[in-house]
Amino acid sequence: MSWWRTLLNLPPKGEHWADQKRTKKPGKQRPQSNTAPEWWSHPDGPVSPTPRQAQGVAAQYSQPQPPNTGGLMAPPRRPQQPGAQPPAGQAPPGQVPPGQAPGQPPAARSTGQPPVPGNRQPERLRQRSPHGAHAAPGPVREPILEPNQTPWSTEPETSFSIWGKRFLRGLAVAVLLLAAISGVRSWVRPNSTTTTNGGVSQTGFPADEARAVASRYAVSYLNWDEANPDARPAQIGLDLAAGLDTRAGWNGRGKQTAGNPYPGEVKVDAGGVVAVVDVRVQIRVFTKSGRSYLPGPYTWQRVSVPVVRTASRVVASGPPTFVADERAALPDNMPEAGVPDDDLTAVTMKDAEAFFSAYAESDAKVEAVTAPGAAIRSLNGVVKLGDLKSWQVYTGNDNERRATAAVTWDGAGDTTLDQTYSLTLRRTVAADGAQRWQVAAVG
Repeated sequence: MSWWRTLLNLPPKGEHWADQKRTKKPGKQRPQSNTAPEWWSHPDGPVSPTPRQAQGVAAQYSQPQPPNTGGLMAPPRRPQQPGAQPPAGQAPPGQVPPGQAPGQPPAARSTGQPPVPGNRQPERLRQRSPHGAHAAPGPVREPILEPNQTPWSTEPETSFSIWGKRFLRGLAVAVLLLAAISGVRSWVRPNSTTTTNGGVSQTGFPADEARAVASRYAVSYLNWDEANPDARPAQIGLDLAAGLDTRAGWNGRGKQTAGNPYPGEVKVDAGGVVAVVDVRVQIRVFTKSGRSYLPGPYTWQRVSVPVVRTASRVVASGPPTFVADERAALPDNMPEAGVPDDDLTAVTMKDAEAFFSAYAESDAKVEAVTAPGAAIRSLNGVVKLGDLKSWQVYTGNDNERRATAAVTWDGAGDTTLDQTYSLTLRRTVAADGAQRWQVAAVG
């Protein structure tokens, strides 16, 4: 047998798969009985018929059969036609040939004549099976069960299958609990939010482009001059949707300037097409006096600009509307600074004054009074320290504390400005063992 046939698990050359011996796999918890009808399972003789096969045989041969006395069985003879003569040397049916005693097997007689060609003697088959070809079906064997024993058997499960079932059950319970908490509706149709990430909201609206368009449009909208009435419509037309009136409600009288826009929140509609941008613009109103205009103070105006997303860009969909810019109180859940540490506050007062004096002058002086590793840039002489109005250190751990300071800065001329700072202090140990608390961060 060649190596490639062995590798491919093929039969030898000249044989087929049907010539190979095939064994049936026994079923689980079921004894394998020697009742297979295949001839290769029982090469020594006929097989015992199964109960169903035996029933069919019994129905076919319902007449009683003569017992097998000699232990030998010959194949059935072919029926002869009426009037046909038996072959030479063979007695007619029902007669004993001459020279043969009654009851003597045909194989034991000797005719003394050579066999006639074409009249082959019938072969004898040795019967080794306890059942003949026409045996009656045997009794059906019932399974032997012990008292209170079920007719099936339990197979032990592996640890992997047990843990797999437990994991799937736990996962199903977790999904059901999550659905009950968050709601199935939020899974089917998530709520559209206006929070932005990288300039694009969760609805796909370009928020950064909307802020840029709204800021320029708000400045163009709040700028007008009756001495040059065509300048305003030309600027508005840069951002207003095509087909809308570029005069945007102005009657062509008066003078006002606008600049320094600061865009804020972008509120996107649920459909993700329309949005409203909150913009604050610095304006200056001019009052007419004779043939000239007198400028007034700078003020801030808050407007709400409607925008819409098109296939090419974001455009303004109409004139802005004024919004009241009211003050709001601090929330009730403001974090507290902590419990004051009066002893450490008194000890570090001089160090705080030295830090703010260096903080106003140069980076080199700041590096000399701050904790090692601190990265604090100075104000480079824009202001000077006028006074450290208050200094407070709060309780904390042994290595780091929080502190607040109220500082008065001296500006150009007689200008002074009060500011409040929040700082982080860190404890440092010198080479001689002396301990100090130094500023590690501002803000």
